[in-house]
Amino acid sequence: MNFNNLSSALLIIFLFISPLFFTGCASSSSVKVSRISATSTTDLSGDWNDTDSRQVSEAMIKDVLTQPWLEKFITANNKQPVLIVGRVKNRSHEHINVQTFIKDMERVLINSGEVEFVASSSERSQIRQERKDQAEHASFETQKGPGQETGADFMLIGTISSIIDKVGGEQVKFYQINLELVDLSNNRKVWIGEKKIKKAVSQNRYKF
Repeated sequence: MNFNNLSSALLIIFLFISPLFFTGCASSSSVKVSRISATSTTDLSGDWNDTDSRQVSEAMIKDVLTQPWLEKFITANNKQPVLIVGRVKNRSHEHINVQTFIKDMERVLINSGEVEFVASSSERSQIRQERKDQAEHASFETQKGPGQETGADFMLIGTISSIIDKVGGEQVKFYQINLELVDLSNNRKVWIGEKKIKKAVSQNRYKF
């Protein structure tokens, strides 16, 4: 084959494959975004998601505000109880941001007017640093001095656990969330909330 014939052959091959190449690049890089409601149920992978977080917070809030501990405390002390969020341990098989439903609970519980919250240990460090800064830079009339913090009556702690049952392309994911309210004066548990979530996940297996 001479040089001209080789060049012609290469040109024909290039013209044939170039549309396929650029089409493939365009399709792989295209992105489509659709906005959906923040409260809609979306299950893609079967893992823990925002729907699970919302269901847990709603169930826990409903339960904690209707149990006897709340009325007993208000009657005995003539004031709303003050709560603080402790550690919620993730003992499940996957990464879970527990702060989503904890913050949901804090917001709704505070807005209910039935309980009050104080800053958590991690949040307090920022606030105390601000008070130190005020002591040096703010006017005496507007400074917020130390020793005026409100002490919590109860601490909210809990765990998230999970069990996976799997065979082939079928699996069942089970989550159990337990939250506990502990009286800081005597370590008594005054409330235990529980929420269970169970999902069946199917995955097709393709053979090539």
